Amino acid sequence: MEETDKLKENDHRRLGQELDLFVFSDLVGAGLPLWTPRGTILREELDRFVQGMRDEYGFQAVTIPHITKKELYQKSGHWTKFSNDLFHIKSREGHEFAMKPMNCPHHMQIYASRPRSYRELPIRYRETTMNYRDEQTGELNGLLRARSFTQDDAHVFCREEHILDEVLKIWGIIENFYTTLGFDLSLRFSRRDPSTPDAYAGSSEKWQRAEGELKKALDNHPHAAIEDGLGDAAFYGPKLDFIAKDSLGRDWQVATIQIDFAQPEGLDLTYVNEKGENERPVMIHCAIMGSIERFLAVYIEHTSGKFPIWLAPEQLRVATLNDEKNILKMAQSVVEKAKTMGVRVMLDDSNESVAKKIRDAEVMKVPYVVVIGNKELENGKVAPRHRSDLPELPESSVGELLQRLSEDAKARK
Repeated sequence: MEETDKLKENDHRRLGQELDLFVFSDLVGAGLPLWTPRGTILREELDRFVQGMRDEYGFQAVTIPHITKKELYQKSGHWTKFSNDLFHIKSREGHEFAMKPMNCPHHMQIYASRPRSYRELPIRYRETTMNYRDEQTGELNGLLRARSFTQDDAHVFCREEHILDEVLKIWGIIENFYTTLGFDLSLRFSRRDPSTPDAYAGSSEKWQRAEGELKKALDNHPHAAIEDGLGDAAFYGPKLDFIAKDSLGRDWQVATIQIDFAQPEGLDLTYVNEKGENERPVMIHCAIMGSIERFLAVYIEHTSGKFPIWLAPEQLRVATLNDEKNILKMAQSVVEKAKTMGVRVMLDDSNESVAKKIRDAEVMKVPYVVVIGNKELENGKVAPRHRSDLPELPESSVGELLQRLSEDAKARK
C-alpha cells in the first residue's frame, strides 16, 4: 500500500468518526472535540493506567478551577509569554480572567496555601484536567491541535537532592506506559540556548544546576538514544522530551519531564529547612501523555483503531443467529454474565443476517465476536471469532471465555 494511502486509512479524524469515538459540532465550535461513550472509555482507561502508576509513588490528586485572575499568570511569567494564546474573560464587575492554558500556577497556589517544612518534601500533585488555548482556525488539526485539550498533569515540589530520584521514578512510569502501548522511545535533551538569555526565566547558574540534574538522569540510562535539543527548553527550565516512533515511521514528541527553578521564585514558594530558614523548592513538571487528545490522535493512527483488549471500548460482541426465544435468552445471559465480570460487551439481536452482524463488528474493530445459535444452545460452548491481529481462542464454555477476556484486560494485553 502506498504511504499516502496508509496515512489516509489511519487518519484519526476518519477513524474517530467510523469507530464512534469523538465528534465536532459547528454549534460548539472548531477545535472543541466532544467525546462519545466509546471514546470516553479510551480516555478513562489510559488515564487510570497513568494515575495508578503515579499513586504507587505517592502522588496525590488535586482539583483546580478552569479560570484564573490574570495576576496569577503575571506572577508566574505566563502572561507575558502566552497572553495572545489565552481566552480572555471579563467579569461583570470588570475583573479580567483567563481560561487556564496550563495547570502549574494553580498547583503552586495549593502548595503555597500554608507553611511547608523540609520534612514534607517531596510533595507530589497530580490532576487530569482540561485546558484551553486560542489557537488560530487555520492551525487546528483534529485532535492533534485543538482549542480544548486534557492534560494528565503532575508536579513535584522537592529539594535539589531529590531531583534525580524523582526524575528516575517518572522516567520509569513513562517507559512502562509507552512499552505497554507498543511504542519505541528516544529522547531529546532540551536545553537553554545561552546566546538568547532573554528568552528564558531565571539565572544562568540555576539553569546550569537544573541541566546538570537532568544529565545525571541521562547517565543512569546509558542505552537511551539522545538528541541534543539546544534552544528547545521551556522558558522556565530544561526538560527531557520523549519521542515515540509510530507504526508509520513518524516521530512524535509525547511525554516530558521539566525542571523548574524559576516559577517557585516568581510565586515566592518556600519551605523551612533544618535550620529554621526559608528555602526555595524545585518544581518538576511531568506529563505522561501530555495532551490526551493529541496522544489519542497519535495512538489511533499507530494502531489503525485496532485497540488491545484492555483498551477496546467494546471487548466482546454477542450476536444472535435468529430471533428464537431460547437463543435470545442465552445471548442475554452471556451479556449479563460478561458485565458482572467487567467485560465490555454489546448484544446484536437485530433482524440482520449473521454475516451482516459479523461484518458490523469487524468494521467497529471489536476484538472478539460470539454467535449464539442452536449449537451453542445445545452444548453451552462458544467459538469466538477474533480480530486478525489477536490470537485465536479455542472453543470453550461461556465462563471460560469471559474469564480469559477479563484476565487479559486486567493484565493490559
